[in-house]
Amino acid sequence: MEQQGFTLWLTGLSCSGKTTISQIVSNELRARGLKIEVLDGDVVRTNLSKGLGFSKEDRDLNILRVGFVAKLLTRNGVATIVAAISPYRLVRDQVRLDIGNFVEVFVKCPIEVCIDRDVKGLYKKALAGEIKNYTGIDDPYEEPTAPEVVVETNIETPQQSAAIVIKALEHLGYIKPQGRSLTTEVYSVEEEEAVKKRLEDLGYL
Repeated sequence: MEQQGFTLWLTGLSCSGKTTISQIVSNELRARGLKIEVLDGDVVRTNLSKGLGFSKEDRDLNILRVGFVAKLLTRNGVATIVAAISPYRLVRDQVRLDIGNFVEVFVKCPIEVCIDRDVKGLYKKALAGEIKNYTGIDDPYEEPTAPEVVVETNIETPQQSAAIVIKALEHLGYIKPQGRSLTTEVYSVEEEEAVKKRLEDLGYL
């Protein structure tokens, strides 16, 4: 059976956990035999959007470029995972309309936790005024209003968040459910219950 293409779009603040979750999810999907491409925000900026700055116009252009690549991959039956801050709601919604098979994952995390996780110290530089237009500090992050998935990385492990994403993809019909799962392989009973509770909150159980 031919694989159905889709784009899994992880949006959230810097250091919220997007890249880590995308890596775990991509490994799981590859283990299931799917064709996968991962478009990470930092990598894309280096290779696809070199020369763009961080004004709203440049940020939007960067996301539209990522969306265009994701659309081509999705159209050709590839499971495409995008991990990008993508701070502005309007351009995310535009990309959603362009791609069609689109699953938005809001990687939710309080900015205080993101600052604590920031090994590069970019948040602190932004707070000190050394970096301008930094998302979450002096440039807005617009939360999704109706994402298909919400993960809360300040209270979930990366594996728990990834399991919630995988289960949502199964429920939405983009991937087939399997007997083995991230939950049964890595979690204690208590952790698995926490994942189930999150899926119930999202309406997937």
